Amino acid sequence: MRTTLDLPDGLVEEARRLLGFKSKTDTIVLSLTELIRRRRIDELKAMAGTIRLELDVPASRRRPGQRREAAVPARKTRRAS
Repeated sequence: MRTTLDLPDGLVEEARRLLGFKSKTDTIVLSLTELIRRRRIDELKAMAGTIRLELDVPASRRRPGQRREAAVPARKTRRAS
């Protein structure tokens, strides 16, 4: 989308230089993307502790189809001859 903006030259040039871009467009796109990402992270952090999850951690660590067996293998018995 083409848009005409009046941006401070010094601000855009400093951001471009710090980010290592040649293009002002790349500089603005990355800057906006990073701003949005950081705000979303802040929103998630603000939600910390507000959602209660009931998880069975040991059960979630077991692989499907895996049976719980004794840790000690069964002994082999000798046949009487």
